[in-house]
Amino acid sequence: MRLDRYFSRKRVLDLESDNLEGCLKELLKASSESFKDLSRKKSLLPGLLERENTMTTYLGHGVALPHLRVKMGRRYVFAVGRSKQGIQYEGTKKGEKVHLILLMLAGDTAKNYLNVLATVARLVKDKGFIDSLIEAPDEGALCDRLIAGFGGLQSAGAKQQGSSINKLMFTQAMRIAKGAGCHTIAVFGDTVVSSPIAPPEGFTEFKTVLVTRRAKEGEAENTGFDDVIQVRSFSKGRLAQARSAFLVGMTRGIFDVNDKICCIGGIPSSDQFDSVVVIDMRNEFRALLADQESFLPSDVSPEVLERVIGIAMELSVEGREGRPVGTLFVLGDTKMVESMTKPLVLNPFHGYKDEDRNVLNPFMDETVKEFSGLDGAFVIRGDGVLMTAGSLIHAPDYLHSLPSGFGSRHAAAAAISVAAECLSIVVSSSNGQVTVFRNGIALPLMEKPFDG
Repeated sequence: MRLDRYFSRKRVLDLESDNLEGCLKELLKASSESFKDLSRKKSLLPGLLERENTMTTYLGHGVALPHLRVKMGRRYVFAVGRSKQGIQYEGTKKGEKVHLILLMLAGDTAKNYLNVLATVARLVKDKGFIDSLIEAPDEGALCDRLIAGFGGLQSAGAKQQGSSINKLMFTQAMRIAKGAGCHTIAVFGDTVVSSPIAPPEGFTEFKTVLVTRRAKEGEAENTGFDDVIQVRSFSKGRLAQARSAFLVGMTRGIFDVNDKICCIGGIPSSDQFDSVVVIDMRNEFRALLADQESFLPSDVSPEVLERVIGIAMELSVEGREGRPVGTLFVLGDTKMVESMTKPLVLNPFHGYKDEDRNVLNPFMDETVKEFSGLDGAFVIRGDGVLMTAGSLIHAPDYLHSLPSGFGSRHAAAAAISVAAECLSIVVSSSNGQVTVFRNGIALPLMEKPFDG
């Protein structure tokens, strides 16, 4: 999703105010000077402040994302303010100050509103990118860096400057891919950080996919690759993102269950590719797919699965307040799932608008993590709406044996994935392992949390 088209130099400024209300006034003034119809909307500032009072829009790393739906002809308007000295902002931790405010106004008919919020939230989790914005020498440089960051990865003309070993690895990978009858070559781009990644010319015989945590949601053609899969890695292991990337790729339609994929990777940030692996998707996911051609339940969107996996991974690594936490998410076939659950606590999501309790809303991340300490499961509708937390699953007995080390939470996850057309994701409280269940079959996505 390209967001750079919504940025303008006229709406990128260094802030003079030292408080939230003053900063919002400055940003709204810049927006109304660009779009005169906004100057007639007196409810913008009160609406933004009311949202802040309801739920903070602080995202971390010194970035806040105040946002509001507005009746206007355009889809989105962004205004960006920077405060080098920082401003006090409710919702920050340990006295942090906000240095960057991204004001987003969305048209009331914009259908992908939550996806855009999630896109921005993922981008600003890149601390290096945010630091580069805060440290930009002037407003012009700040705007250039914003547009480059929100516009995608490297340009299509970027050339790989890798070492002779990297060139050799690419050459051999092409030979292996041909010999193995591969349909696709997947490059794990986080291996290289010193230069842009672009597929060699010989790769044109194959479909090419870039797997990286550094994607800025650019269109695939801007990278030189046919597709880009953004997957965060929590391990320094080679191809650590592989299973998550394959799962995401299948749900998006990037990979087919009959594909063979030649993967090229190495230790993240090492600047050297050292591994070539051929993956047969049918064999890799045979048990999980059973007789189905699609892993994803029909009512679950790929974006929702990706977001829940992301939250589960973060819980696995970070825990809560320094302690491991185990939890269970159940996605899809909500009516059937709810018939086999009962509440252990009052439902904390009852009464909120669907938009405000959707996992695609980045400001729900901390809420979900806080409630992850409750016994029971999260029940999530296929479109991402959180229905309940702290739900006890009493699905029919699951008769199949589970791998050693799996406990009652995993048994419940397996049982509900058989009894309903849903999938479940478990974070283990003992070792942080993240496991996806479909039709009672377990797929470990992360064997253990990142330890360094």
